[in-house]
Amino acid sequence: MLIFIDLETTGLEQSDKICSVAVLNDSLYHYELINEGKKIPAEASSIHHITNEDIKEKQLFKKSTVYKFLKENNREENTLVAHNINFDLEKLSSHGLIWKGSVIDTLRVTKHLIPECEFFSLQVLRYELKLYRDEKNLKTKYGIKDAMCAHNALSDVLVTKLLYDVLLQESSLEKMQELSFEKVLISKFSFGKYKGKYIEEICLNDNSYIQWLLGSAMELDEDMRYSLNYYLKG
Repeated sequence: MLIFIDLETTGLEQSDKICSVAVLNDSLYHYELINEGKKIPAEASSIHHITNEDIKEKQLFKKSTVYKFLKENNREENTLVAHNINFDLEKLSSHGLIWKGSVIDTLRVTKHLIPECEFFSLQVLRYELKLYRDEKNLKTKYGIKDAMCAHNALSDVLVTKLLYDVLLQESSLEKMQELSFEKVLISKFSFGKYKGKYIEEICLNDNSYIQWLLGSAMELDEDMRYSLNYYLKG
């Protein structure tokens, strides 16, 4: 069984907690607000629009319907699917659930299969790949009437499902499971002063900038760090 998941949290630090979660399989979905006793700062609320008032009367993740569903289906034959799944796996683990099944990371798989997109956030891909065209039908299937909203766990899990369906036209489930663990060689910067420029070119013309990126406190994702080192070696 495929289980799609999306989490929203009180922040991006290791100590931050889940404040909303959505899961989706072929026949049902669950969406819940969670209260782990950690205050949601205004900066986080400005992104996912969940306030401390919203979660005031909500329960712990381990008491939620989503947790029970995941625990019941935490088996080797099931596959968990998310956009940047390492984040979700780390948060689930910190809340007492260590996933035993396979995984698919739609972020990394998209980088492998559709590199021409260049920018790979879920919302960019929603428009780049025109996923929004099929949102109404998918919402109708599950009886969801809420409007789509970026960084809302339920909305994002629906977009992740639509993205997976597009990727499945390019590959198989088994291959996507493999690609989820294979590093991606990125050709262009998606940030900073060289945004849109070829990394290989910048390695040749501004080596000091590359060295600064690698040595700075800036948090580079695994694929970007791999790519910078690859082009540095020539």
